[in-house]
Formats: sequence, C-alpha cells, structure tokens
Amino acid sequence: MTKTPIGKSSDRERLARFAAKQELEASKATRRKKDNRLAVVVSVLAIALAVGSQLTYTALKPEPEAIIPEVTPTEPSAPIPDVSIAEGRTWTGTMQVGDANLEIELDGALAPQAVSSFIDLAGKDFFSGITCHRLTTGGIFVLQCGQSSTTPDGGPGYNFGPIENAPADNLYVKGTLAMARVGSSVLGAEAAASSMGSQFFIVYEDSTISSDEAGGYTVFGKINSGLEDLQSVIDAGVDGGGVDGPPALETKLGAIELR
Repeated sequence: MTKTPIGKSSDRERLARFAAKQELEASKATRRKKDNRLAVVVSVLAIALAVGSQLTYTALKPEPEAIIPEVTPTEPSAPIPDVSIAEGRTWTGTMQVGDANLEIELDGALAPQAVSSFIDLAGKDFFSGITCHRLTTGGIFVLQCGQSSTTPDGGPGYNFGPIENAPADNLYVKGTLAMARVGSSVLGAEAAASSMGSQFFIVYEDSTISSDEAGGYTVFGKINSGLEDLQSVIDAGVDGGGVDGPPALETKLGAIELR
C-alpha cells in the first residue's frame, strides 16, 4: 500500500508558518527599534529647538537703554581755555536758571580744566539765554543745560578732557554740578573722556550714574542754595510725558557771576 505523505507535508507547512512568524516578529522588533530611535531624535531636536529659541531671545532682547548725560560729538574750531584760569582755587557766585537764583561753588583745585572752561564761557556771556534742553525724572535726576542754539554744533567750538573729580562710587549727590560728555560706546574710551564742551547738568536729587569705559563724569562744582526754586521745573516734568526729554516748563540760563 502506498502511503500518502500527509505527515511530511504538514511538517513543512508548520515550519513555513513558524518561519513566517519569526520573520514577522523580527520585522516588528526592527520597527520598534527604529521608532525608539526616532523618538530619541525628535526629543533631542525638541530640546535643541527650545534652547536655541531661548538663546535667540536672549541674544536679540534689547537691554534697557541707559539714561546718561550725553552730548553730540563736535569738531573743534576754537582753542581750549587755559587751565590756569581756574587758579587752583574755589570760586563762588550765582547762576540764574529759570526763576531760580542759585548760589554756586566751583572747585578749581579738583576740576581745573572744567572750571577754567566754565569761567571763560561765563565771562563771554556764552550761557545767557540758552534753554536747558533735557530733564530726567526717572533713573537719574538731572537738568541738563549749556547746548547753544547759536553755534553750529551747539557747543563752544572745542572739546576738552580729561575727566576730573568723578565720584568713585558713581553717586552724584543732590546739588552737584557736573559736565556732560559723549559716551564711550560712541567714540571709544579715550575720545569720550575728552569730549566735554559747554553742556553741564544739575543734579536735583541723589543719582547713581554708572561709569562707562571712559570713566565717570567731571564734578566741577555744587549748588549751595536755591535748588528748591527749581522745583516748579521738576514738578512740571518732561514735555509730552516720559522720564527723559525737554522740560515741559521752558527754562533758560541767565546771568552767571563768579568771584
């Protein structure tokens, strides 16, 4: 009797199904590994994107603009007054600022170049009628004056340095008279330190003004009395609002007498 090979055929079929199942399982395992690797890559990219976005925001986010007493750079056209004018001594006198008659004191010993320039300009009546063009009421508290409307560059035709008698702690106390200058970010440290001209500022409330690479600001004198008479200018604030700009109440320099 010839036997039909049913058993062998069944074995081959079972083996084929087993092989197919193994291949399917291997395929699933390979796919799982790929999926896991993809998940890791996506996670890494997500983290990198988040960090990159933060770095980009940090890099592009503008820093708050510093409020500092600055002037515009000018080309010299006149000689710098001789430092000997200050005589290395203390000068006293009066300065009319708006309706305020300020009793002032200049330090010719600690700030001889600035005081010499101020005395020379006052003697030439340079300051008379000049409008104080800047008031700051936040961050620092100053009234800035000395920018002429009758000269081409608003200054005396010269610039001078070095910075003299700047406070080591950057604190400019109420009543301080100090010179404005160009910031070091505009001209560089050396040129900025020699960019003073005719513009000065009156500190009407204690102010911390940070030094830049050039240093601080030349303190050439102080107000001994009369500062309270500037309160109406301060109370009126900045023209158009804000904390930095022209005073809302027009304020002009008048007579300056020194002795």
